[in-house]
Amino acid sequence: MITILSVANFSLPLEDPVLKFLVVLIIILFAPILLNKIKVPHLLGLIIAGAVVGPNGFNILSRDSSIVVTGTTGLLYIMFLAGLEIDLAEFKKNKWKSVSFGFYTFAIPFILGILSAHFLFNFSWLTSIVFASIFSSHTLISYPIVSKLGIAKSLPVNITVGGTMITDILALLVLAVCVGITQGEVDAAFWTKLSVSMVLFSAVVLFGFPIVGRWFFKKVNDSISQYIFVLVMIYLAALLAELAGVEAIIGAFFAGLALNRLIPHTSALMNRVEFVGNAIFIPFFLISVGMLIDFKIFFKDSKTIEIALLMTVIGVLSKYLAAVATQKTFRLTKEQGGVIFGLSAAHAAATLAIVMVGYNIIIGETEEGQPIRLLDESVLNGSILLILVSCTVSSFVTQKNAQKLVKSEDENPITDSNPDAENILLAVNHPVTVEPMTNLSLLLKSKNNKENIYVLNIISEEKNESSKKNAEKLLHQAQNIGAAADVKITPLTRYDVDVIKGVNNEIKEYEITDLMIGVDPDKGFSQSFVHNLYGGYLDNISANMLVYHASQPVSTIQRYFVILPEKVHLESGFFHSLLKVWNIARNSGTKIEFYGNEKTIKVIEKIRKKVNIEASFYIFNDWNEMKRIFGKMKENDALILFMANREMISFLPQMQDVPKYLNDHFRYRNYLLIFPSRKTKSEYEKQARDIGNADDFVEIGNIVGKIFK
Repeated sequence: MITILSVANFSLPLEDPVLKFLVVLIIILFAPILLNKIKVPHLLGLIIAGAVVGPNGFNILSRDSSIVVTGTTGLLYIMFLAGLEIDLAEFKKNKWKSVSFGFYTFAIPFILGILSAHFLFNFSWLTSIVFASIFSSHTLISYPIVSKLGIAKSLPVNITVGGTMITDILALLVLAVCVGITQGEVDAAFWTKLSVSMVLFSAVVLFGFPIVGRWFFKKVNDSISQYIFVLVMIYLAALLAELAGVEAIIGAFFAGLALNRLIPHTSALMNRVEFVGNAIFIPFFLISVGMLIDFKIFFKDSKTIEIALLMTVIGVLSKYLAAVATQKTFRLTKEQGGVIFGLSAAHAAATLAIVMVGYNIIIGETEEGQPIRLLDESVLNGSILLILVSCTVSSFVTQKNAQKLVKSEDENPITDSNPDAENILLAVNHPVTVEPMTNLSLLLKSKNNKENIYVLNIISEEKNESSKKNAEKLLHQAQNIGAAADVKITPLTRYDVDVIKGVNNEIKEYEITDLMIGVDPDKGFSQSFVHNLYGGYLDNISANMLVYHASQPVSTIQRYFVILPEKVHLESGFFHSLLKVWNIARNSGTKIEFYGNEKTIKVIEKIRKKVNIEASFYIFNDWNEMKRIFGKMKENDALILFMANREMISFLPQMQDVPKYLNDHFRYRNYLLIFPSRKTKSEYEKQARDIGNADDFVEIGNIVGKIFK
């Protein structure tokens, strides 16, 4: 009875941790559902809900340490996801666009802020500079919107994310210098300390974290431990950033960049990272931001109202001008410019950091003994209105333009998905090959393929109970891995005396386009395996054939060497096969080195102009010199080898020696053999006409446009 009474104590603000957490979860659950009905972005709904239940609203919840800690994690999570989901190949390609936007979005608000503060409100030059740095910074508060809509890798998002880091770092450095001036510390030692600490911080995170991460993911397979490791890296990078003299959000973003290649975008770990962040941490941050809003402060005096309105106008207008300048400079579409403005319009985390630092710096006293602050209370109160309005504008503008951008991309004939049906079949037999094969299939599948993956085990003895249990175990293992990545994998069990015929019959029944078989790392290419491959599996001409050997997790591979035989681009299934390689590169961010003759390389180089990946190209004509290429491979490199059998136009006699060579030299390396599919003679001749003229790339442009984005 006493327990019931204690729980029923509803005095405000709520103190019972169960009740507090329940209220927050109810807000997180119902805010998106209710607001989606009236076309209001759920991010804005969470901020408004925070204002309503917070200490300045109905005082249901206090903004105590539990809210602040979880909210801080949410903010770090947003910045981490921005670095983690960014397409590094596109980021490097468009780095000067990001630099230009970073300059625009820093300089325009900075200049407007200084001039208005000094000439309209007679702030000192030092106060005006700190005041202006408030507007130069921004927070990617609406990033979850573009992530949810699937355009996190698009050009405007890449430009904005890169520019955000530039402007936030510059704004925080301006703040650090101004603080140093007030304390009389800006000398040679100050600049040396700041420069050295920034260089050390960047080096440790960007170069040290990938080494530690690759080692950890190789040694630890437990999914929970891997996720906790990611959280440790986020907070460790944030702490190192603070020690270096910059805000923790910079560290979180750098952590995302450092782990970008180690967490494939279609992997189960990425799914867990995004799910927990979007379900718990990021909503907590938005609610905590809403708790800061206090509408009563705007009625205290006219100066507060004037400064609040000025801050809001400058904050939103200057970011709009920066986005328009970027749009005009690089001839972007109206929707792309709108996404840039929407993402960069919000002021929250860095703004609060700058305002609080300026507010806490006392530069003198009045005659009455009252402290004179670098940024007074009116600026502190004005920043609250800036946060509310800018977050509102950011949410609406981002959602509106992101939806238009998605629609325009859907109407584009060059899409992320293969227009032909894609049905992938994993023929599993050995327990040790199930996880590597399933993880690779999640990387090489097309983006929109969420359910056309099948896993098959052939049982040759119908009455053998142990074989049936073993099959169920293998199939469930693959299903669980797919489910963790939000991909449906359909289990298939077939009773057949002949394993090869059983697999080929399933290929026909389910119209399989890609068949993957795994090489047991303990046995390698045994005589029986080679016989089954060349005397059985390859008799099927309709499916792309993938032979996979894994000695380490696919997420820890740093670079792929792709070797292409002469005339492989004339194979009817070449582009479908190449798409799988492209997907591996895009989804993992791994570097690719292509080796082939001049015509084949020319075809692939032109494809990269349509879809950018981080790739290098080398002319290679003599397969007898392949050992020279292998000599360049390092510990975490892997091999992708395009192969052919005797009936294929790209067949070379040297291919017969490949199994033995791989057994002898690649037992402890990852490799993937790809045998492009073959079609009927009439289909082949038509395809050959389309792709035979690689010099002008006119005919195959239609094919590539349908397959590659």
